Amino acid sequence: MTFNAELANDPVLPVMDADRPIDGQELAAYIAGKLCHDFISPAGAILSGLDLLSDPTAQDMRDDAMNLIQQSATKMAALVQFCRVAFGAATTSERFSAEDLRALVADMVAGGRASLDWSVSETEFAKPAARALVNLAYLAASALPSGGVATITTAREGDTLVLRGTAVGNRARLKPEAVTGFAGERLTDGLPGQWIQPYWLWLTVSGAGGTLTAVPTEGQVEIIARMAV
Repeated sequence: MTFNAELANDPVLPVMDADRPIDGQELAAYIAGKLCHDFISPAGAILSGLDLLSDPTAQDMRDDAMNLIQQSATKMAALVQFCRVAFGAATTSERFSAEDLRALVADMVAGGRASLDWSVSETEFAKPAARALVNLAYLAASALPSGGVATITTAREGDTLVLRGTAVGNRARLKPEAVTGFAGERLTDGLPGQWIQPYWLWLTVSGAGGTLTAVPTEGQVEIIARMAV
């Protein structure tokens, strides 16, 4: 399968070893499950729109059907582009511009309740940092189910690059599964779909020799990754 081949052949992916809570095959299964879950909604909406278009009794809903197809296809394309960088090998390019990464995340959160404040000072990122940044930014926005602002910043502290996502909103929170994932721990209870992306971020950061922390407080969630420049 293309997806697994990309994961296996990407030289910058962290290597699974005895210190990891799960092995590579189990990790791939969890990621594949998450991707299927994310893709099924826009794919199903496109099929529903096509069904309306082909229904002779629903021609008065043709404009609605076309809008549904267009919106869902746009969402599907955004998911594919985001996941190629966040989970896969993406391209052979070893560096990514900050603007390209911002666009990936902005397309993912478009239409949601959270808004994105991209205040990134770096202009480009090596592949491990790029992968960490887009996951971190998306997870920060996802911590705002009722709306708010996810501010994404970067800074340098000597030879360390600090990626920070600060989510501020009335109901900013992390689910218990996400807390487990951010800590790099195996999921023992809860939904794997809520756990795998935080765990993948931890794996990406720790595999590059960095550290990851996630601190939820009242009305705020802060996610901080520290990686070598």
